[in-house]
Amino acid sequence: MTDEEQNAPEALRCGFVALIGAPNAGKSTLLNALVGSKVSIVTHKVQTTRSIIRGIALRGQSQIVFVDTPGIFRPRRRLDTAMVGAAWGGARDANLVVLIVDAGKGLDDEAEAILDGLADVRQPKILVINKIDLIARPALLALTAALSARADFAATFMVSALTGDGIADLLGHLAGEMPAGPWLYPEDQLSDLPMRSLAAEITREKLYLRLHDELPYACHVETEGWQERPDGSVKVDQTIYVERDSQKKILLGKGGRTIKDISATARTELAEILEQKVHLFLFVKVRRGWGDDPERYREMGLEFPRG
Repeated sequence: MTDEEQNAPEALRCGFVALIGAPNAGKSTLLNALVGSKVSIVTHKVQTTRSIIRGIALRGQSQIVFVDTPGIFRPRRRLDTAMVGAAWGGARDANLVVLIVDAGKGLDDEAEAILDGLADVRQPKILVINKIDLIARPALLALTAALSARADFAATFMVSALTGDGIADLLGHLAGEMPAGPWLYPEDQLSDLPMRSLAAEITREKLYLRLHDELPYACHVETEGWQERPDGSVKVDQTIYVERDSQKKILLGKGGRTIKDISATARTELAEILEQKVHLFLFVKVRRGWGDDPERYREMGLEFPRG
């Protein structure tokens, strides 16, 4: 090798990595840890990721575009079918597929079903066992062996997305697996999600955290107004759509207390992200059957399942 070849800058790399797994396997938490910033909502509730969200990380000369997909589960409603379809579509379009398994749940029925589906995915696959702090090492090793016997994984990593344990090693490996090519996004961009959409996702997260099981999946949030003000602040108008009048009452709460609490927590987080003062105004409307409205699916980046 000549001196010029030795001193030549390393070629740029860029590729897509799909994160798939069962609901609540920790995909969104892992995505945020890999990117180093919050780009996907995280709650205790399953199926909070409804559409494809991309987070962007840099490691050396590699730009890694992570695709956070909805959790894969047995669909019961039209929205469920669209979410599961988006997850498998994201896997098939990526350069690399990362299967995330919750160490605490192990090889349960949901993990078994996903492993069966992986047989039809041609991309290289990496196994990530998350939440490793939940089980003892002998059980962790047994789980790793059982999962590895079910699919041809190119590599296996044990991590805790919550504490950051193992994240650096995983990121370094993924960076080395990216194909040569120019970066697709600016160096300082962390997500391809428009700010209006991210704002709606933040409010939806606060809905889930505040209401728990009272209003499971009947909410849809849209950012309908975004006005930059002369004083440097921003006015954001959002509408929360529910399916029934009873759901609207739950969301508003006695004396409007619930919606005020949700607005306050969403406004605080949005202001931290934007680094500017935010005036957030939430409106609640009943839109019966929004889960069967093709327009709502397009806004979420999902294909509307026919039939």
